[in-house]
Amino acid sequence: MRVITGSARGSKLITVEGTEVVRPTTDGVKEAIFSAIQFEIEGRTVLDLFAGSGQLGIEALSRGAKEAYFVDSAIASIKVVKQNLAHTKLEDKAHVVNMPFSAFLKSTRAVFDIAILDPPYNLKILSKVLPHLEEKMSDSGIIICEHEKELTLPRELGRFEIAKVLRHSRTAITIYRPKETIEDEE
Repeated sequence: MRVITGSARGSKLITVEGTEVVRPTTDGVKEAIFSAIQFEIEGRTVLDLFAGSGQLGIEALSRGAKEAYFVDSAIASIKVVKQNLAHTKLEDKAHVVNMPFSAFLKSTRAVFDIAILDPPYNLKILSKVLPHLEEKMSDSGIIICEHEKELTLPRELGRFEIAKVLRHSRTAITIYRPKETIEDEE
């Protein structure tokens, strides 16, 4: 696992050992995610929810995001995120939070431009998270959900709707954008 491009390009990242819950995003899926938003990262505030190793938020920081919030309920994941941030020298732009997603979304006052969600598969967590995330997003926010290919997410999410679904091997990436943004592109 490595940082693909940007200031930390080529840095190797560690992952959480000995758990079946953490499933690192493959380089191919990570490239698909960041290709879809490559011109929209710089200067933005990013949420890496279910951070695991932190590789998605670190990739965003490496590509010029202003700051990133790394949220995970597992202390083992938080330790790995901190190690990876120190290794990539990006810790000054990071907020690392050890808290369940629901408590974080209820308590944070932060507003996110990009939210990347990569929860454990087959636990149906996304359906619980998405309704609470909408109000934490900026007007031009982008919500990116990495999930198992068989899962179908709702077409609309308040002021957001699905703009694109990418499929990569056994994984799908669903990207939500504000409805007016999608209408402007048509």
